[in-house]
Amino acid sequence: MFKKVLIANRGEIATRVIRACKELGIATVAIYSEPDATSLYVKKADESYLVGPGPIEGYLNIHRLVDLANKVGVDAVHPGYGFLAENSGFAELCEKKDITFIGPTSKTIKDMGDKVRARDLMKKSGVPIVPGTEGKIKSIDDAVKFAGKAGYPVMVKASGGGGGRGLRIARDEKELVKGIETAQSEAKASFGYSDVFIEKYVEKPHHIEFQILADKYGNIIHLGERDCSIQRRHQKIIEIAPSILLDNDMRQKMGEAAIKAAKAANYTNAGTVEFLVDKDKNFYFLEMNTRIQVEHTITEEITGIDLVKKQIEIAAGKKLDIKQEDVQSRGFAMQCRICAEDPKKNFAPNSGRVTAYYSPGGIGVRIDGAIYKDYVIPSFYDSMVAKLVVRGMTWDETVNRMHRSLDEFVIRGVKTTIPFLRKIMHDNDFKTGNFDTGYLERKPELLNYDEFGDPIDKVAAISAAIAAYHGF
Repeated sequence: MFKKVLIANRGEIATRVIRACKELGIATVAIYSEPDATSLYVKKADESYLVGPGPIEGYLNIHRLVDLANKVGVDAVHPGYGFLAENSGFAELCEKKDITFIGPTSKTIKDMGDKVRARDLMKKSGVPIVPGTEGKIKSIDDAVKFAGKAGYPVMVKASGGGGGRGLRIARDEKELVKGIETAQSEAKASFGYSDVFIEKYVEKPHHIEFQILADKYGNIIHLGERDCSIQRRHQKIIEIAPSILLDNDMRQKMGEAAIKAAKAANYTNAGTVEFLVDKDKNFYFLEMNTRIQVEHTITEEITGIDLVKKQIEIAAGKKLDIKQEDVQSRGFAMQCRICAEDPKKNFAPNSGRVTAYYSPGGIGVRIDGAIYKDYVIPSFYDSMVAKLVVRGMTWDETVNRMHRSLDEFVIRGVKTTIPFLRKIMHDNDFKTGNFDTGYLERKPELLNYDEFGDPIDKVAAISAAIAAYHGF
């Protein structure tokens, strides 16, 4: 087992990795920028080092990070998610410097990071893919011809990256031409290259992903699925495990396809195979995420398996001690991403000082967070500040528990998505499972929420504002 691990990330995922390392008896090294100097993860790590210059560059300089890792004597680097987690160059540099990268190989990251290459690999391996262009589009004329043959609507997609960038839906030729130009521009700015391809757009799909664990000895299992269909601008807001859409037969078929995809990619460590499921319950490979996911928490809650520990153990050369038949799912789990955003202003990020913080508790409630009272949320990073996770024995109990937990969750000083998420828990379509990836677009009324769920909470907030104004 490793003696010391450097976490090449920040925020709540850095805290999550530190916790797993502590339980394994591994010392931890954190990195931070000046705006992150007072962050929780910096306080929890055994060693912490300032990286720079600036609030972002230090987290992305692979040579400085690897030099630091060598200098402080770490055995391995955990990239978390975001930043360098899917940077094949970073993984390759770690490999060259004899530092274990806790994740798949640099080659696998590169292969799966190119969506065109991944599609081709899945097609050859017999994993269902959405009908699309053969490779990247070479000209507008080729794109128009494909769309005319496949039929609108189509989806323009960047070959690399993720997070909803470089994606555009086109319902006619005019939208297609504009969508290609916009997607190419976004892809170039975000990922460094402008290659795009086109797929037939799947109307009203569910976004279903399967969690994979694979060791270095050819053992691969899946830990069931997560439904990530509640999204805005192709970014997930609420995740559920297991999906209430799938029956056991479909779950088995999709799980087998996920394992087949992992084998085709020569995959090791933790990863996620993502699928789209159409209204007729046909499923298609979407992409493979070569890292731990934000929503790994809900799989942990229903299986009892610590995914971050498994990542570390696999990277250290340990064989999987779990067989597919050992994986048992119990009840349901749901995660709500708590973001410092104002949903009523098109989800505009809202940085600033947290003047009050009270997290929910009770049976079946988990918080993976990064903030506390008087913490100043920086404006430089992703707006997610906490993940609220609940589990219950039934779907109804899980929804009710999430509703109760959101009512208890208090964050003051900045706008958050808590009241918006609370409104979703009230919605009958959500409660009955009548949702897909277009759910929020069809529900503008969900933005008509009360800022405060409890009248007592409203009085407390007004009193705090008055006290702050008068300097009490």
